[in-house]
Amino acid sequence: MEYTDSMLMKLTAKGDDEAYSLLVQRHYQAIFGAAVKMLKDRYLAEEITQKVFLQAYRAAGRYEPRAKLRTWLYTILRRLVFNQFRKKEIQSSPLVTENGEDRDITTYQSTTSPLDHLMKQEQMEWIEKSIDGLPPRQKMAVILKSYEDLSYEEIARILGVSVPATKSLLFRARETLREAFRKWEQNLTTKD
Repeated sequence: MEYTDSMLMKLTAKGDDEAYSLLVQRHYQAIFGAAVKMLKDRYLAEEITQKVFLQAYRAAGRYEPRAKLRTWLYTILRRLVFNQFRKKEIQSSPLVTENGEDRDITTYQSTTSPLDHLMKQEQMEWIEKSIDGLPPRQKMAVILKSYEDLSYEEIARILGVSVPATKSLLFRARETLREAFRKWEQNLTTKD
């Protein structure tokens, strides 16, 4: 029998550690991935992700399935990430793999020329830098929409704002990113 998230939360509330473990397995990668994208620090993202699941465990008895469990977990993540931003403990740093090397931003097919690969990599770095420069709510909205493919309704619930406010946040973020991309393109043409 396949347990739903709601069933697993009820079992977790009764002290069933196997149910809790299954919940963590189901949702860990999505929450951790969003945390890494927001924080740009794998170790801090790991710590925050663990806090998300610890808070979920502690609140299992009070959980009301009004939305998807993952939406609720993203809401916890948002609060913890925004608290980090408020503490100003986040420093911009490149993403680093576990072996200490900068991560490759994207994977390319072998038919891509080295110049195309370099251009694409530079473009992706510029986009990531631009996303990093967005205000926290806009950054979170962009990550949840673009990387996690959540609906406007889910993002609104996570951010604690209305759907129109969510659309407005995303519109302003896209405008900022468009302008950043124009500057990147201009920068390219002036290099030539």
